[in-house]
Amino acid sequence: MQFRRLTAAVAITFMVVATAACSGQGESEGGAGPQTTLAPLSEMSVPADPRNLTGTHTAVLENRAIDPVQSDAKPVLPVTVTSHDRAKESSVTVTDTSRVVAFDMAGSIASTMWGLGQGKRLVGRDISTDFPGSKKIPIVTKEGHSIDIEKVIELRPTLVLTDGTIGPLDVVEQLRDVGIPVVFVKNDPSFAGASELAHQVAGALGVPEAGELLAQRIASELDGVKTEIARFVPKDEAKRLRMVFLYIRGNSGVYYLFGDESGADDLISSLGGIDVAKEMGWEGMKPMTDEAIVDARPDLILTMTHGLDSTDGVAGLLEAKPALALTPAGKNSRIIDMADGDILTFGPRSARVLDALARAVYSPGSTP
Repeated sequence: MQFRRLTAAVAITFMVVATAACSGQGESEGGAGPQTTLAPLSEMSVPADPRNLTGTHTAVLENRAIDPVQSDAKPVLPVTVTSHDRAKESSVTVTDTSRVVAFDMAGSIASTMWGLGQGKRLVGRDISTDFPGSKKIPIVTKEGHSIDIEKVIELRPTLVLTDGTIGPLDVVEQLRDVGIPVVFVKNDPSFAGASELAHQVAGALGVPEAGELLAQRIASELDGVKTEIARFVPKDEAKRLRMVFLYIRGNSGVYYLFGDESGADDLISSLGGIDVAKEMGWEGMKPMTDEAIVDARPDLILTMTHGLDSTDGVAGLLEAKPALALTPAGKNSRIIDMADGDILTFGPRSARVLDALARAVYSPGSTP
């Protein structure tokens, strides 16, 4: 939980993730929204040396909708589950899941509920939850991803699901004082964590069978995409792309490198890249320094779309941080961005996120 607490503390201080700007992007209520049909990765040509590719590209999900594994399975209640509150654990008995409020930094819990077929029970969401069908659900987080406790109470939830990345945590825990069951899940920002989250959320909702189905589907889809990506990864390690995840909020002067245990490490390793931050021994997220980024020599930078927009694009980013222009990624404008509400959301759409990133990284001409 240590990294997630760090993330929450930093985020509440400065993180103004504007997924609200893209909330409902391409959305039609109850539908999948606009979709594109792309050739499978297995049919994409493999570059002789991916380090020679140039240009900035946006990774876009082929389909942003979440397909439930079951159709509104009836919960078997009551259930008693473990709540991972801060450094301790407690038992919480859930008797009613008819009105659930779910919130976390990346929107993973709400998307998992949707994947379980329990979306109709979701009455409150975080600002990062923006998949098709979620637009009309009230948002209970403020700018900076802090909780609006009054909005939560007004929704009369019978259960609150969260993971500690949105606070103040004292306030969230106080919801129990007004009789609302609160369950803190362990939400590891990783692909393996997405399957485990399916089990935990399903357990709290009284639909464990749906949890097993969703966990298996997430793992199976990821295995398939990783197998397809493997053919793009150079056998010569010297040709493998050196990647780094850069969190940008140019209007606030915020430039953070995401390291080990941040979720970015799982993306980079699954894409067959060399995780520069991990190589440097960085954990969590730390401010980028000119010396560090020049020494890191990244070939490619991953970032969030809104973050890149906040610097007026690549030109503005390189002007604000001239050290980046000294790296291979900066010289080649080799920057891959993806919607804030997609890129680090580990859940039912994980395989599609990885597929979209792989296209932008290895076959940019195939992106929508």
